[in-house]
Amino acid sequence: MGLTEQQKQEIVDRGYVKVPGVVPQEKVDAALKAINGSFGEGIDPEQMITYRAQSFCPELRDEPVITGLLNDTPAWSLVESAIGEGRVNQARRGQIAIRFPVLGDPELHLGGHLDGRHSPTNGVPKGKLLNFTMLVGVALSEVKTDWAGNLALWPGTHVLYEQYFREHGFDILKKGGKEGMPPIDEPEAEQQMANPGDVFLVHYQIKHGSVTNVSPHPRYAIYFRLNHVEHEEKKDAALTDIWLEWEGLRPLLERAQ
Repeated sequence: MGLTEQQKQEIVDRGYVKVPGVVPQEKVDAALKAINGSFGEGIDPEQMITYRAQSFCPELRDEPVITGLLNDTPAWSLVESAIGEGRVNQARRGQIAIRFPVLGDPELHLGGHLDGRHSPTNGVPKGKLLNFTMLVGVALSEVKTDWAGNLALWPGTHVLYEQYFREHGFDILKKGGKEGMPPIDEPEAEQQMANPGDVFLVHYQIKHGSVTNVSPHPRYAIYFRLNHVEHEEKKDAALTDIWLEWEGLRPLLERAQ
């Protein structure tokens, strides 16, 4: 299973693509059972901030029931279709990302960021930038309305950030927090709808986040952060050459020149 030319073009133009129904339902159900079974043993309320920033159920992150959602399904061939066959390191762990309903009449929040920058709770050291190649999201629950804990994506920001980094460098990202986001004129965010088993392939340089959940249901998703096999040598250059690590898109890009 590979990406179509249209899906590859969508990544080029918008910075991401949603591919429906990639992960089999039995693998979705197995992951949900493991996560909910972990919750049934109790959640430490003092760790909730860290869980939201890093991952719920940390003991499951590197288990096959989670990593297999990507490594052992057609989702992997989609990833290689974009980055190149044999050119991406397999996922060793996933982020178990749950957005629980917020009680009362909360203020609706749609905040975004680039990953790999320091915050007090995400585990990235101050002054460091841990950028990567591709964010892969696997939906485990249905999201059919706005403000249901949706994944929010800012289309086209990969190109806008590339231009900013070419002109100003990327040291601003090492500041972390809101001060560490490049000051650019951004498009409006799009709240993504999903069914269980849908997969999102997202360029690292797309601004993204999750929105307030005022629905009755938790939103379940797994996120994987993947690297090109030569990422350590190319990670700085990739910030100003956004397709450097996306070898599977090169024929499409070359035809467009």
